[in-house]
Amino acid sequence: MSLKKIVNDKESWDALVEYYDECIADQHKIMERVTDVTDVHRSQGAIAVLRKLKYMRDKVNGPR
Repeated sequence: MSLKKIVNDKESWDALVEYYDECIADQHKIMERVTDVTDVHRSQGAIAVLRKLKYMRDKVNGPR
């Protein structure tokens, strides 16, 4: 399946973004619990990747 089909189907895209938001919230909870700096950095990295995925639609569709 092409990424363009996923990012341009509103229902699918909205569900995917909602999932990413839930994952980001989970990572925030993990960051509140951990005591090791390495684990904090891992969560920060995971959040950064999830946020990039939320902007995948713009990247796939290119400049307008």
